[in-house]
Amino acid sequence: MKKKTKSSNQSLTGVRVLVGRARHQAGALSLELRRLGATVIEIPFIEIRKPRSFKPLDLALMNLANYDWLILTSANGVEAMWERMARLRLNKNNLAGVRVAAIGPATRKAIEQQGGIVEVVPREYVAESVVRSLRQKVKRKRVLLVRAKVARDVIPNELRKAGAHVDVVEAYETVVPQTSRTRLQKVLKNSRRRPHVVTFTSSSTVRNFVELAGARTTRALDGIRLASIGPVTSSTLHEVGLRADIAAKEFTIPGLVKAITAAMSSDRL
Repeated sequence: MKKKTKSSNQSLTGVRVLVGRARHQAGALSLELRRLGATVIEIPFIEIRKPRSFKPLDLALMNLANYDWLILTSANGVEAMWERMARLRLNKNNLAGVRVAAIGPATRKAIEQQGGIVEVVPREYVAESVVRSLRQKVKRKRVLLVRAKVARDVIPNELRKAGAHVDVVEAYETVVPQTSRTRLQKVLKNSRRRPHVVTFTSSSTVRNFVELAGARTTRALDGIRLASIGPVTSSTLHEVGLRADIAAKEFTIPGLVKAITAAMSSDRL
């Protein structure tokens, strides 16, 4: 009788992974990592807050019938938008006649859970791919882009070049969670708790991590592998002087977990 090998669903046993997603969003990533045997350390690098004013968003939502396209680039944006719609006594019926595009499967799922219908999800889950998917569809069309306060301007700039009239409204903003500063610095200095991998799921998580970790970030990361969810996040890591040791091929949470698993498994061979 052959000796049983370690179960593939425990391929991350003994690996400590630091998850830096916003507190209410860490669950899916942490759950999958734990299922694979990883020890997960949750310290949020971002905090989601309401914008200073909802007036621009509310005005756009009250005039949804004037738009041909609605673009949503995150589940946070979906949540914020539908919360405002409820407050304004609007519902999915107000989206009748508006075609909806989502940047990726997580955003699409969030929209569909609210009863919305998504027509376009690009092949790659980044702004450039959204543009490629819509460029031929938006000439002389009115487009509403609902997003975070600070975000890349690739989508509005490129769609305007394609002849669209684009309105951009803020649904939420991301800030640095100051309560994470001491916790993060202690973990990075503790040899027994120090992570083997740190995950980054957006450019905001990268920039906020650097601020939270302090001036000696690079030295604090000696021996720790940095895992990026996609090319934009990887580019931001490079911009701040860090490196993307692990990069997801599919720019989703499952894709990130798969990349981490493959990288750590190869280290053990």
